[in-house]
Amino acid sequence: AECVSGCVCPEGLFDDGKGGCVEQKDCPCTHNSQWYSPGQKITVDCNTCTCQKGVWSCTEYICYGTCTIYGSGHYITFDDKFYDFDGRCEYVATQDFCGAKNSSGSFSIITENVPCGTTGVTCSKAIKIFLGVSNDIQYMSDKEYKEIQRDIGDDVHYWNRTVGLYLVIEASNGVMLIWDKKTTVFIQLTADYKGKVCGLCGNFDDKSNNDFTTRSGLQETNALKFGNSWKQSPTCPDVAEEIKPCDMKPHRKSWAEKECYIIRSDVFEICHSKVDPMPFYEACVHDACSCDSGGDCECFCSAVAAYAHECTKAEACVFWRTPDIC
Repeated sequence: AECVSGCVCPEGLFDDGKGGCVEQKDCPCTHNSQWYSPGQKITVDCNTCTCQKGVWSCTEYICYGTCTIYGSGHYITFDDKFYDFDGRCEYVATQDFCGAKNSSGSFSIITENVPCGTTGVTCSKAIKIFLGVSNDIQYMSDKEYKEIQRDIGDDVHYWNRTVGLYLVIEASNGVMLIWDKKTTVFIQLTADYKGKVCGLCGNFDDKSNNDFTTRSGLQETNALKFGNSWKQSPTCPDVAEEIKPCDMKPHRKSWAEKECYIIRSDVFEICHSKVDPMPFYEACVHDACSCDSGGDCECFCSAVAAYAHECTKAEACVFWRTPDIC
């Protein structure tokens, strides 16, 4: 046998990647080209991984991507892009009928947006879920929940339950919808759908810079053009300009800024470094100005709750509700 030059560890010991030899129990692990010592933990999506004997041992929770639609036309995509769109029509929130393989999907979620208040902003009034080829619809609007079955089919099963303030609908194909029975809806998908969905919630490929992909597959930079492309009916008017309710109702602006300041205050201090409060504060002021036909508090509370939800996702739990606030 030929001799090969180089260093090898004595029998029973292992190369630790730093030029040393260690026992197996002391072997480090690597992740994203970084070395981790035995016992160190990292978070990957919603799971915790621990380095043990040179191998990662991870919890096996199902990780969901979340898209949030709340208040008067605020959207946070699966890839965390925040934008506003005030369309008056039915729009595809998310579906897996996308691209060339348009015919082979398993679900579609439609949001019906209508004016709320007198400034022209819109809110999601109803959510329709189409599941599988059976075309089951669950229809949710005005605090009501209805099931309408159009064809008989057993390809996708679903369950609904109430958890606290929320109605939760969970389907066997990895789609979950959480609704507060008002103007906030969370759409959750398992990782199987990464890069396979389209609509106002983006494409769930871990990149936010391509979320504005139109129905025809073009990349758009303008939120209005992107949103208009996902309307269900060609007869609905396109949204031509962004609505600024505080400019239209200046007398409400100072009240709105004062109430919404809670998002930037010490109450949420532990979250500020993890989730930028400014887009949520601006959205809150926008909603508090626009809710001028009743429901002022509901609009404000939904806006703060949306920031609190993002904080919880970032592992910064904040108890902000009091007897005086929401």
